Amino acid sequence: MKTIDELLAEGVAGKRVFVRADLNVPLDGTTITDDGRIRAVLPTIAKLAEAGARVVVASHLGRPKGAPDPAFSLAPAAARLGELLGADVAFATDTVGESARAAVAGLADGQVAVIENLRFNAGETSKDDAERGAFADRLAELADVYVGDGFGAVHRKHASVFDLPARLPHYAGYLIATEVGVLRKLTTDVKRPYAVVLGGAKVSDKLGVIDHLLERADRILIGGGMAYTFLKAQGHEVGSSLLQEDQIPAVQEYLRRAEEKGVEFVLPVDVVVAPAFPDLKTKAPAHPATVAADAMPEGQMGLDNGPETNKLYASKLADAATVFWNGPMGVFEHPDFADGTRAVAQALVDSPAFSVVGGGDSAAAVRILGFDENAFGHISTGGGASLEYLEGKTLPGLAALED
Repeated sequence: MKTIDELLAEGVAGKRVFVRADLNVPLDGTTITDDGRIRAVLPTIAKLAEAGARVVVASHLGRPKGAPDPAFSLAPAAARLGELLGADVAFATDTVGESARAAVAGLADGQVAVIENLRFNAGETSKDDAERGAFADRLAELADVYVGDGFGAVHRKHASVFDLPARLPHYAGYLIATEVGVLRKLTTDVKRPYAVVLGGAKVSDKLGVIDHLLERADRILIGGGMAYTFLKAQGHEVGSSLLQEDQIPAVQEYLRRAEEKGVEFVLPVDVVVAPAFPDLKTKAPAHPATVAADAMPEGQMGLDNGPETNKLYASKLADAATVFWNGPMGVFEHPDFADGTRAVAQALVDSPAFSVVGGGDSAAAVRILGFDENAFGHISTGGGASLEYLEGKTLPGLAALED
């Protein structure tokens, strides 16, 4: 695929450059709680603006239902982008309507505009090729060149990701080029031992990547809500913890295959429990207790790895040469259940391994818990995209950027 450096060499002064970014930041009302994704695309936008391009930035945010919804407006992201650029950023209150056309027409060389949430238009996510294509046609009217740099969306066959690049000269931005280069290190000539840490809520979200990694990883460490389905699959009671009963046969098969292939599967040996899910707004004390993973009491919910598990996982990461981590180990947003996630992050900081943190929640946890991002090999902006890449799937947004 052609890169932004090739575009810059050709010259962009006066050209309208459409940058498909990923500004899907977490919001508390209109307050951005983690601006990592905005900062990740900043080098591409800044370089284009410095070179005299008229930059049109577009993104999705959340899951609106194909119509405008103030709760999912990109206005806060546009304001934060302006602060980071140190320049005024115009904001269009629609995607391809009068406001967007006026915002783009009003750009001078080196200026930036953000158009409203692409998912406010049903054509962005439509499964109908014609409807999606019609929206892409209207987006194409806003630009002369396309730069794909929203890695967090490249696994989606959406109008701005898949259809629009076919309508314009297209290039990969710095973020996508970096992300693909890093993920290749996890799939080609991987330095061993190769350890993978998987967390998050649901086993079903990780089935494909587990299946793929059983052929590639040396050890797989499991945490988060998905760990309780694994523990149940081993015959242990899990109280009122998150459980996907329908996934138990698949999990049992993975455990069998792992043993057969010599892949070490590491599960919690102790967990932190509480009677109910904690209040994440007030952060009120949740009355946690630590119990053995094979002796969870009825009516208690597992919400984090326990201290012995934290030591075990740190030891399993200490000698790794390559580590991929996707998904928190517990409800890290609450101080009573943040130690498991903190322990994994600290183990990666302490390890000489090339470490990749993949996924919005994991990346947010690293920042929220106060770790220096530069202490990790790479922090990915795309959880789902990273997982599907590691599964060996063809990602529509990357395929669209190929010539």
